[in-house]
Amino acid sequence: MTKRILLLDTGKEWGGGTNSMIELLKRLDRSRFAVTALFYYNYPKGDTSDLKRELAAIGIPLEIMTPPRQPVWAKLAKELTRGLLRPLPELRRRFLHRIERLWRINPLARRLAARLKEGRFDLLYLNNQPSSNLEGYLAARMAGLPVVQHCRIEAGLQPAEVDVVNEVAKRIICVSVGVKDSLVAQGVRPDLCRVVHNAIDGHQPLPEAASILGARPGTLVIGSVGSLIARKSNDQLLRAAAKLRERAPDFHLLLVGDGPQRMALQELAKKLGLADRITFAGFQTAPLPWLAAMDVMVLASAKEGLPRVILEAMLMGKPVVASDIVGSRELVKHGETGFLYPYGDEAALADCLERLLNDAGLRSRFGEAGRQRVLRDFSIESYVAGVEAELWKAS
Repeated sequence: MTKRILLLDTGKEWGGGTNSMIELLKRLDRSRFAVTALFYYNYPKGDTSDLKRELAAIGIPLEIMTPPRQPVWAKLAKELTRGLLRPLPELRRRFLHRIERLWRINPLARRLAARLKEGRFDLLYLNNQPSSNLEGYLAARMAGLPVVQHCRIEAGLQPAEVDVVNEVAKRIICVSVGVKDSLVAQGVRPDLCRVVHNAIDGHQPLPEAASILGARPGTLVIGSVGSLIARKSNDQLLRAAAKLRERAPDFHLLLVGDGPQRMALQELAKKLGLADRITFAGFQTAPLPWLAAMDVMVLASAKEGLPRVILEAMLMGKPVVASDIVGSRELVKHGETGFLYPYGDEAALADCLERLLNDAGLRSRFGEAGRQRVLRDFSIESYVAGVEAELWKAS
């Protein structure tokens, strides 16, 4: 028997969650699962591809459901709510949510329910986290279908969202123990949650290092990979690097990714005197060659789920310095494969980097230990088997 699955993703840009989804869909047993993807946007993958082409290449059909434009009344209602309820943040958040339900979430839920019935699907599979997939829960309830949520980041839920999740979801696949614990702490039923760690293909050929424009020969490279957004806290990495100039060997910074903070980060680099030792590489469809060029990989994020970029860095044998947050702390063994530091502590980040830049042997030991850990504990085969098991049980 083949289960017909509609996969809903409401994202707007390519990221680690997209890559993990693609790696799963490549390997999903087509004799058991027939997947149709439904997205709101056919977003690009760099300058050379997009979601539709990437899914077509692995035989997954994509449908685009264009969301409604925000009406004037909703915009005005939000502005009024923000102004009047500024002293009452929790009440303000609830009113804003109600407005969002009226103009966007409820209409989308009705359209999705109609598509689920028309397509005679057996299951709705949500790829992101409950708050951004609420219309999916409502649609599945209307259509009388089970829901599997793949929660890929630590999520903050409102009480009404928790209630819907507990009522409708059959399974919530959590990419880390930390994500599961966070959901349960907010009231999600523990029996719904299953941990299936993100993973990486350890059998793929490893690439040569990319050439970094502007890097002087022989300099050590501190790098980071990810969207240039506030959550990634690359500004903290830059300020920590500025503290290192008199304390560490010659180094070069490498930021791989693009996003709304790029210009601000470029200005900050100039202000800190780092302009001549930083490269903004932009979005790269293949991150591994850029990780190969790094001597140390940093992830300074405020929030993650189980960051794929750390798995990639470990596969490439690179020591990792990461903020001590959900997800990252499950991957980085402090003092064995890298260092963890308190999020936002730029001095501590600088100290970790200093130790690694000044000790080639430590970099090598951490990198090899990380590579062995990812090959042993985070195999792509376990990831796919774990997700398949939960999809089958739920439907």
